[in-house]
Amino acid sequence: MAVLAHAEAGEIAARLRDLALPAHQDLRAPENGLVMLRGRVGGDGAPFNLGEATVSRAAVRLASGEVGFGYTLGRDGEKARLIALCDALVQSRDFGGLVERSVIAPLREQLMVRRKHAAAETAATKVDFYTMVRGEG
Repeated sequence: MAVLAHAEAGEIAARLRDLALPAHQDLRAPENGLVMLRGRVGGDGAPFNLGEATVSRAAVRLASGEVGFGYTLGRDGEKARLIALCDALVQSRDFGGLVERSVIAPLREQLMVRRKHAAAETAATKVDFYTMVRGEG
């Protein structure tokens, strides 16, 4: 689910387009809402309400009965629906392996490449500080 949440909706849709998808219906049409973000502060980690974030959610049922749920930060209802569809397909005996190989694994690989690239860019800006010891003592 984390891989799908970090992927772009277009990337998910393009990978699903190549599959022969089973009949499915929306149980919950994509809708937007808010969630409270919690933070922690101080030495004891006392929680506090940091603020709110928009979230989109959806639910999909396959004709074979599997139900999938999708949540994503932001107001992208179509992405939430695609995540829900992937969730339902992964639960299916007929489509689980196919979705893992054709959709999730390639998206995971793209995500890892992007993270490595970002880490390399960040590492390039690293400054090493050192302290010279004076001879006095």
